[in-house]
Amino acid sequence: MMRFEIMKVFSKTANKIALMILAVVLGITIYLAIGYVNYVDEYGHSSSGYTAAHELREKKNQWAGYIAEEKISAMLEENARINASEEYRSNDVRENEKAYSKKQGFEDIRDMVNHAFSSFREYDYYRADRVTGEEAGTMYQRRISNLEEWLNSEEVSDRYTPEEKDFLITKYKELDTPLYYEYADGWKALLEYASTIMMLTVLILGFLVSGIFSNEFQLKTDAVFFSSKLGRNKGVLSKIGAGFLIVTGMYWIVMMTYSGIMLLVLGADGAGCAIQTGMGGWKSFNNITYFEEYLLTVVGGYIGSLFMLSLSMFVSARFRSTVIAVTIPFILLFLPSFLSGISVLSEFLGLLPDQLLQIKMAVNYFNLYQIGGKIVGAIPIIMVLYLILICVLYPAMYHVYRKTEIK
Repeated sequence: MMRFEIMKVFSKTANKIALMILAVVLGITIYLAIGYVNYVDEYGHSSSGYTAAHELREKKNQWAGYIAEEKISAMLEENARINASEEYRSNDVRENEKAYSKKQGFEDIRDMVNHAFSSFREYDYYRADRVTGEEAGTMYQRRISNLEEWLNSEEVSDRYTPEEKDFLITKYKELDTPLYYEYADGWKALLEYASTIMMLTVLILGFLVSGIFSNEFQLKTDAVFFSSKLGRNKGVLSKIGAGFLIVTGMYWIVMMTYSGIMLLVLGADGAGCAIQTGMGGWKSFNNITYFEEYLLTVVGGYIGSLFMLSLSMFVSARFRSTVIAVTIPFILLFLPSFLSGISVLSEFLGLLPDQLLQIKMAVNYFNLYQIGGKIVGAIPIIMVLYLILICVLYPAMYHVYRKTEIK
């Protein structure tokens, strides 16, 4: 019966079109994500994709290793040498691009210095140009002192409790330094577009599963279904199982296809590098690697997708309406964006299910919560919370649909 329910879903013309749209969207997103990696050659010409990744890997891995004081000092010296060149000082953009091409190998390290020597809430692209060799050894300490200064400022004086401030500072101090560095742009590009893929997948899968329960009423077959011998038990379970398998199967097919192509084209190097070696992760208090962030992303995305689409199926079973059910993913994904400008709601918004599809952003947010005297970030809370809600939804779905009255 479950196989029959799955065949019913995929046999509908509208659902076939939805799957075709999903395939096209996946292809377009992969194309854009691959183009995320950019390389400028010695002549100032820009390229992207596989060739760019190959060239950039070679450049960046010349600086691979632990980013200790000696490497930072060497980067500052090389940066100053390039800044003194005629190409860098030229008013010709093409000449400037030639100078920039020589900085690509240590660009990530330079960004780390820019962050460390700017204030916590600012980023000065040219700050590294003014950092001296004597200051190189203070980079990691400045990361901590910048946080302390920000936490003690009036800007956040009432936002965090003393315990939460101590928690953040402790997490910063726990980061294992000096950080190890190598080319990791394949992971950066993959993570950058992962949330886009997951959101689009949820929206399109919503069209597939929203009618699993309500279609019996729209097709006027509900009387036959519920009066049959197995309709109110095995029949209901088959619908629930079909929805679960469709969501699970399609999610992992899409994500594994996306991940496999991205890492095959751009490379899987740098999986063990801390996310703090990248510009977006420098301020994060989560001391994890790119591979660990990827695992959080795909597992969190699966939990979030399963919850949203299971809720859509529950609404379909409860209200017998495909239209209402299909709007659930849209509401859960886009309503938080309209409320994001309200600062007092930041902690509440950090616990909504859309955050599971945006782990890359959640990893960098400073949303903290106290549970039983213990301070934790949002990610472990939302993962456990929505796993529990999923476990509640399926029995509720079974009970609601099984008790449906035939009119």
